[in-house]
Amino acid sequence: MSTFTDRFNTALLVIDAQTDVLADGYLRDETISNIQLLVTRARELGVPVIWVQHSDDELVLNSEGWKIVPELSPAESEEIINKLYGDAFEATALESVLSKNGVGRLVVSGAQSDACIRSTAHGAFTRGYDVTLVSDAHTTSDMTEWGAPPPEMAISHINLYWQFQGAPGRTASVSSAAEINFGA
Repeated sequence: MSTFTDRFNTALLVIDAQTDVLADGYLRDETISNIQLLVTRARELGVPVIWVQHSDDELVLNSEGWKIVPELSPAESEEIINKLYGDAFEATALESVLSKNGVGRLVVSGAQSDACIRSTAHGAFTRGYDVTLVSDAHTTSDMTEWGAPPPEMAISHINLYWQFQGAPGRTASVSSAAEINFGA
């Protein structure tokens, strides 16, 4: 159980599922399909779905490339968090949204695996949250020209090491979209 003694709820985070971010994502369509599955299941169970959107000099706020991919659509009642940093907690309202909803466990999906997904998962874990990374609902682009491993290896590595994270009073886990149980 998370380190929060009064937060028993789970939330689904959909991080940077934006047009330009996912344009060349590894297994893009499969990843989006798995995110759709998670969003649908979360909504059916009344689990909060929280959307995170990044902006910077290349990903301009409110531009076409900044928008959520057309295959996914936030419900009017769902929170949207705008961020400027890799960790979705940095200089955003994410913590207050989670607190308001009694959330102590996060299910993490979206992009980029080796940047904002990793940063936010670590940020959540160090802040006391239980974090489940959805193995087949996060992706990244090919960044080999900058020395990164190929996308499939980057994703595999993050899935591998995340399951072995440990800290007092918190759990880190990795599950496929089909295995996610929002009530556990």
